[in-house]
Amino acid sequence: MKLLGGAEEGTVGQKLFYGVAGIVLVLMVWVFLTAGANPILRPVVLPSPLSVLQAFPELFSENNLVKNMGFSIGLNLSGYLEAILITIPIGFFIGLIKYARWGFQRQVDALRYIPLTAVTLLFIVWFGIGTDMKVHFLAFGIIIYMLPVMIQRIDEVDDVYLKTVHTLGATDWQVLKSVYFPSVVSRLSDDIRVLTAISWTYIIVAESINSNQGGIGTLIYNVGQRQVRSDKIFALLIIIMLIGIIQDKIFVRLDKQFFPFKYQAKESIKSSRIDQKGIVSIVLEYIFLALGWISLGIYFLLMLQEFIPFMGDFKPLSYVFGDSVNVMHIIFFLILFFQGWTWYKKRSDQLALQAIPTKTTGS
Repeated sequence: MKLLGGAEEGTVGQKLFYGVAGIVLVLMVWVFLTAGANPILRPVVLPSPLSVLQAFPELFSENNLVKNMGFSIGLNLSGYLEAILITIPIGFFIGLIKYARWGFQRQVDALRYIPLTAVTLLFIVWFGIGTDMKVHFLAFGIIIYMLPVMIQRIDEVDDVYLKTVHTLGATDWQVLKSVYFPSVVSRLSDDIRVLTAISWTYIIVAESINSNQGGIGTLIYNVGQRQVRSDKIFALLIIIMLIGIIQDKIFVRLDKQFFPFKYQAKESIKSSRIDQKGIVSIVLEYIFLALGWISLGIYFLLMLQEFIPFMGDFKPLSYVFGDSVNVMHIIFFLILFFQGWTWYKKRSDQLALQAIPTKTTGS
C-alpha cells in the first residue's frame, strides 16, 4: 500500500466510490451526534442533517437565496478581476526592476500584516457604502496577499531558462514575454485558487456593511444574530462550500487551457499506461463539457434580455447580480474570446500539419 505517493493513481470510479463513502461517514457521525430526544449536541449548537435539509426551501422562499447568492458571486468575481488586473503589472514592475524592488519590497511585505477589518472605515470614507466600496475592499484584501506571492514567483523562475534566452540574444521584452510571464502567471494561478477560499471571508465582512444590498454574508448575519437559526446558518455554509468547490473546478479547467505545459508531464505518464480512460471518466467529461456550453448559451440569451427585452421587462441578470452585472458580461465575453482563440489556434495547427506532406511531395 502506497501512502501519499499513490494519491493520483486509481480510476475515476474508485475515487468516486471513496469520495461518496467519506461523505456517508461524516453524515453518520453527524446523525449520531444529533439524533434522539436528548442528543449529544443541542440543536442550537449542531442542528440535525434533516433540519438543515429542510432549511433550504425556507431560504429560497423566505430569504431570496438566489438573489443573495448572485450578489455574493458577482462581488467575488468583480473583486478578483480587479485584483488580478492590478497585481500583475505592479508585481512585474516591482519584481523585475531593481530600483523598484529596492524602493517598494519592504512596503509590499508589510502589507500582509494589515488587519482588513481595521481599514473598513477608510474604504467607507473613500468609496461610500455601495457595491464599489465592497469590490475595492475585496480586491485590496486579495492584492495584499497576492502581490508578495507574485514577487516570490518571479524570484523562483529557473535560471536555466534565463541564461538560455540571453545566450540567444533575446531582448528584455522577449525575456518578459517568453520566460517571466508564462512561468510567473502559471504559478500565480495556483495561488489564486488558494485565495478563493480566503476571499469568502472578506465578502462576509464587506456585506455586513449596508446589509440592505443583500448577499450571503447578510443572510448569515440576519438568520444568525436576529433569528438564531443555526440550521439556516449551516445550510448557508454548505452553499458557500459548494460554490467554492465549483469555482475551484472552473479554475482548474481554465488553468489547463491557459497553461497546458504545466500538465504535459502528468498527461504523458497517463498516456504511456496501457489502460485507457474508463467509461465513467468519458461520460463525466462530456457531461461537464455539455453543461459548460449550455450555461454559456443560457447566459447569452439572458444577456440579450438585458439589452433587447424580448421576454418582457424583467431583467434576470440585473436582478441576480445587481451592480456587478457588467463585470459578469465582461467575463462572459472573455470566455467566448478565449474559446474562439483556442479554436482558431487548433485549426491553424491542423492546417499547418496537413500542408507538410504537400510541400514535401512538391519538392
